[in-house]
Order: sequence, then structure tokens, then C-alpha cells
Amino acid sequence: QVQLVESGGGLVQAGGSLRLSCVASGHTSRIPTMGWFRQAPGKEREFVARTWGVGLAIYADSVKGRFTISRDAANTVYLQMNTLKPEDTAVYYCAGRVALSGPYDYWGQGTQVTVSS
Repeated sequence: QVQLVESGGGLVQAGGSLRLSCVASGHTSRIPTMGWFRQAPGKEREFVARTWGVGLAIYADSVKGRFTISRDAANTVYLQMNTLKPEDTAVYYCAGRVALSGPYDYWGQGTQVTVSS
């Protein structure tokens, strides 16, 4: 079993930065792909970024150039968020996937990010 625990959310002014962390524990060798998703009030959960392999990453167009996903050897996944905008306000979720594609298998509980204008 795998457990994912996010941290690092909070309140920040527009233009500011936050770094989210996701600590993975358990059988982490089974989750080669890690991602971040977010869900704003009244909206569906959406993809933000994912990382796999050695430093490979892909981003949603809405965050490209502002957010950076990374993963360290201790199986902690980070999401560095710069130049934050009010529309980035959401609950951010960390997720892990065993397969190369398809639905994610493991989810964290989420961390709130609020960007004030």
C-alpha cells in the first residue's frame, strides 16, 4: 500500500510563490509516475503536472512556465509555484500511478492554496 501526504499550502498574494510537498510512504517503488492535480470550488479536478523517469515532466498549459514539478530520491514530490494568480486558488492533490498511463492509483488528502488579488 502507498500513502501520500501533501503539505505546503496556504494563503499568498498574487505574484507570490509557494512550494507544495508530497511525501510518499509504503511501496513507493510501485509508483513511477507522480502528479499534481487541483480542484477549485465548483469545478472539476484538473491536471496540473506530472513527473516520471529521470526528470521528465509535463504541465498543463495554464501553469507552464510558472510551476515546476520535481521528485527527490526520498520519494518526495514537489510543486514549486511561482507568479501565482487568483485563478490558481484550489485544493491541490498529489497522486501516484503504477502504470505508464491511465487512472491514478493513489491520492493524497489535498492541501488548500489560496491566492488573493
